[in-house]
Amino acid sequence: MAFLAKHKIEPIDLVCINLYPFQQTVADPNVSYSAAIENIDVGGPAMLRASAKNHQFVTVVTSPRQYDRVIQEMDSHNGCTTPETRAELAAAAFARTAEYDAAIASFLSRRSPTVFPQILDLRYTKVDQLRYGENPHQEAALYRDPASTGQSVVNATQLHGKQLSFNNINDAASALESVKALARLATVNGRASAVVVKHTNPCGGAVADSVAHAIAQAIAGDPRAAYGGILACSKPIDGQAADVISDERNFLEVVVAPSFTPDALDTLRSRWSSIRLLAVGDRSPSTARKLDYRSVPGGMLVQDRDIRSTDPALWTHAAGPKPTPAQIEAALILETLCKSVTSNAIVVGGHDGASVRLFGVGSGQVDRVSACRLAIEKAGTHADNAIAVGDAFFPFPDGPKVLIDAGVKMLVHPGGSKRDEETFALCADRGVTCMVTGVRHFRH
Repeated sequence: MAFLAKHKIEPIDLVCINLYPFQQTVADPNVSYSAAIENIDVGGPAMLRASAKNHQFVTVVTSPRQYDRVIQEMDSHNGCTTPETRAELAAAAFARTAEYDAAIASFLSRRSPTVFPQILDLRYTKVDQLRYGENPHQEAALYRDPASTGQSVVNATQLHGKQLSFNNINDAASALESVKALARLATVNGRASAVVVKHTNPCGGAVADSVAHAIAQAIAGDPRAAYGGILACSKPIDGQAADVISDERNFLEVVVAPSFTPDALDTLRSRWSSIRLLAVGDRSPSTARKLDYRSVPGGMLVQDRDIRSTDPALWTHAAGPKPTPAQIEAALILETLCKSVTSNAIVVGGHDGASVRLFGVGSGQVDRVSACRLAIEKAGTHADNAIAVGDAFFPFPDGPKVLIDAGVKMLVHPGGSKRDEETFALCADRGVTCMVTGVRHFRH
């Protein structure tokens, strides 16, 4: 204060700073390293932190979204703000600088060869306070990962419907990841894919020549389970697709797609006042953390994300007739869907006209035979001549026998059991094609 008085400097009671647009800059997948570094603001965060520390006397503003509120309060309080507002804005300032630093750290860490750092420092930004968590007695909130750009439920634009719930977000994220995995397959080759999820498990999925046909086939996989489910699509929702979704027999909580045509929006909005419609943008290159995090009491489990797609050229033909190209195509699509199903997991599916779709799913079972029985029960008569894919090896041939007795003609699994030869012998004896992928896809 003596220094201010000596130099006749008035005390600063309002600091308003917009930081260099680092996050927007690195969102461009083609950004150069030098351009990213030049957009790291140094003085701005320092002034924000200093102002926030001194919030008893200083109002700190970090976003244009705060301008109207601050102006209105100053108009109402003779050019001043209240202590409560200054404290709230100070907290927002520290959150902003933390988010900013986290984005920088994330960008730089992507250039580091170290996958698992010695100190795991994760910073996320609160997006929304949710009504409740998985159950009404649990509180919950949604946070954004500053390192993630591109297609995601968190970054989506909601075009219609009620506020998203904890379970809506969780299921929609699972559905979108399944669709993105299908879209990455070379065999899909620009065709539309659609996945219906219930309780984080795909209950229907299809690849077809049009988005309307893919949606219809995905719902047909298990119409009962699809009721009240979450739908994700790889292509924009057009008028025909909206008509399929709006069929009086259907009810969906959320629809996720790159975009919606105006007539599709009109159809869906008029059909349901509450359906959540999420536009996630196109499939432009995106960035995301390469690791998955799962909290456990007392700590955190960290692993690589399971985004690996197996190559059918590396599969082993273990028994039965040689598979046709059409069978291989369908098997790859089904294996991609299978890795989104909780273990023990069995999916049954195949070609249905011009599309490839799920017929039945056995998910989250504590033994593999029960998963086989459930998948067959869901598939019904479609199991005849179908393809069955498992997320892990069959410890005994009893599971494969359930599938084969129902009419399955091709079995795909990672292999690795001590009794694999018994499964191979069963397939050879029954004239069933057996392919071994060598890659397990547990999901717990």
